[in-house]
Formats: sequence, structure tokens, C-alpha cells
Amino acid sequence: MSEESDEKKRKFDSQEQEVYLSLWRTYDRLKGLEEELFQSWELTSQQYNVLRILQAAAPRPVPTLQISTRLISRAPDITRMLDRLGERGLVGRVRSQEDRRTVLVEITPQGLELLEKLQEPVKSLHISQVGHLSQADRTALCRLLQKTRKPHEPSDGHW
Repeated sequence: MSEESDEKKRKFDSQEQEVYLSLWRTYDRLKGLEEELFQSWELTSQQYNVLRILQAAAPRPVPTLQISTRLISRAPDITRMLDRLGERGLVGRVRSQEDRRTVLVEITPQGLELLEKLQEPVKSLHISQVGHLSQADRTALCRLLQKTRKPHEPSDGHW
């Protein structure tokens, strides 16, 4: 074989690069489906994630900094995101009585109502994204992704 045909065969510099780019491409395809759903509800996936974090903590409010550490993907401006959710009446903010510098955020009844309306569409979205995989494949994929993330996760266990 000539050198040229060897280069044509080799699409990636390494298997690690192939894995990384495959993860990125998969994320991009699945993210597009997610964005389509959330845009129809005038939300971003990060805003939805914030509402789910607050729902899990309810009725207790959550410090703003704790929300940003628990988000699935990093949010550069959590304050602006909370402003938008607050303008829609989905979250409320109060100052901590113990530390006036700390802002606490809680989900409102309107926020809980929106999450209830989104429950079935989000479930259907996830089925459309990965439902074609067998249960064994989904379990194996989750295990491998967790194993891949582990050395890069914060030490507090939040993702």
C-alpha cells in the first residue's frame, strides 16, 4: 500500500481523539433535539436544569453558588439566567438571614407547574434520543461515561 492510501484510511490522530470527537458529535446531535423542545417552551436546557435542581430541593431555597456547581453544564452567568426565570415568575430570590451576602433561590408554584407540563415531553425526548438502545446498552453506556468523567469531576461529587 502506498503512503497516501494509509493517510486516507487514518481519519484520527489517535483512538482517544476518535472517542472524544464521537462523544462531541453525539452530544451535538442529541443537543439539537433538546434545544428544539425547550425553545418551544421558551426555555434553555440550562434553565430547565436550574428548575429541576430547585424542584428537588423544594421547599428549601438553594444558594445561587450551589446551583451553579450542580448544573450539568457550566453557566457563565447564573445571575442573568436567574433574572430571566424570575421575570417569568418561575423562581424567587431572597437574602439569607444568616449571611446577607448569600442569595437563596426557590422554585415558585408557576415553576413547578411548568415542570409538570414538561414531564411527558421530556420523557418522550429522551426516548427519541436513546430509546433505540437496549437496556443493557444504555446501562453500559452510562457506566462507561461515568468512568470517563470520573477523573475530571469536582471532588464534591456534583456534576
